[in-house]
Amino acid sequence: MAAASSSSDETDRRFMAATIRLSRHHLGLTATNPSVGTLIVHDDGSGTRIVGRGVTAIGGRPHAEPQALAEAGELARGATAYVTLEPCAHHGRTPPCAEALITSGVARVVGAASDPDPRVSGRGYAMLREAGIEVVEKVLADEAADLMAGYLNRSVSKRPEVTLKLAVSADGMIGVKGKGQVAITGPEARAQVHAMRAEADAILAGIGTALADDPELTCRLPGLQGRSPVRIVLDANARLPVNSKLARSAREVPVLLAASIDADPARRTSLSECGVELIGADLVDGRVALPELLDDLAGRGISTLMVEGGAAVAGQFLKDGLVDRIALYSGTAAIGAAGGVPSPLSRDTIPAGFRIVREARFGEDRYAEWTRKG
Repeated sequence: MAAASSSSDETDRRFMAATIRLSRHHLGLTATNPSVGTLIVHDDGSGTRIVGRGVTAIGGRPHAEPQALAEAGELARGATAYVTLEPCAHHGRTPPCAEALITSGVARVVGAASDPDPRVSGRGYAMLREAGIEVVEKVLADEAADLMAGYLNRSVSKRPEVTLKLAVSADGMIGVKGKGQVAITGPEARAQVHAMRAEADAILAGIGTALADDPELTCRLPGLQGRSPVRIVLDANARLPVNSKLARSAREVPVLLAASIDADPARRTSLSECGVELIGADLVDGRVALPELLDDLAGRGISTLMVEGGAAVAGQFLKDGLVDRIALYSGTAAIGAAGGVPSPLSRDTIPAGFRIVREARFGEDRYAEWTRKG
């Protein structure tokens, strides 16, 4: 009996791992909803096979479960549904996903992460059990929650999950004073950064970086250009040039400028005419107040924010305790202390309260990622 149980546990983990991989397809594209994956697995006596697949649609609707059930059709009856997040239990623009699973006749539901939304938390699983469906919870819960950390963080903390991304030279520098962008990592690592952008809701930089580097902050990987995140610039005095790459492309990929309402009216008007959206920002000591800004961004449905600013912006996010994830790329070349811009952190100075979750190598460059301990 123990051996059978072990086999069942392993099967559930294997199919849940596949469901989590599926859920990744629409990261950054599902608006206020998380990108959830669902697989319907049918056993006809000769073995198990996937008969239905679903991932939260672009824009957030429809949810994953009804899409997977529609593909499975009658084969859903008696099958097992694997879901990366507890099925919703409340009526919104569509009926509850828990209700759809019940109606379909599935025999088992295997879930990963729990949903902190009070309209759902525990109720989705309770509905399934009341209908006589076997429910198995928390299978690969940590792995699923890691991919949905933005949604979970916004639900609990009412602000986006913040990923601080830094590329650091072999001698601990992130740039050269007065020289704008400096290549610290190779093409493989830079391509990975663009893949990260494709999965983020928004990307943020300070006006110092915008003026020095004239960045685009878009995803430029072939085939993924349409997945560029919303671009945000911390610019208290609305100094972003109207001929900058950001302003000139604002009608194609949204640009939000966090600026004081007291910034020069002519500059504000010129930027607005370019398609840049100005959002009123509170200032503290002349800087944009980050906690209040993150509250505003969460209200817009932004769940994941990638910070690619310079040392000052990175340092402010760290000082305010607003960093949830650190993505650190380490290059092999040295810049030199003379004229170099020191990184606000390194592998040896990661703040207390973070744990390393993954390491990789892209070409000659090393990558490490830490998340805040729960």
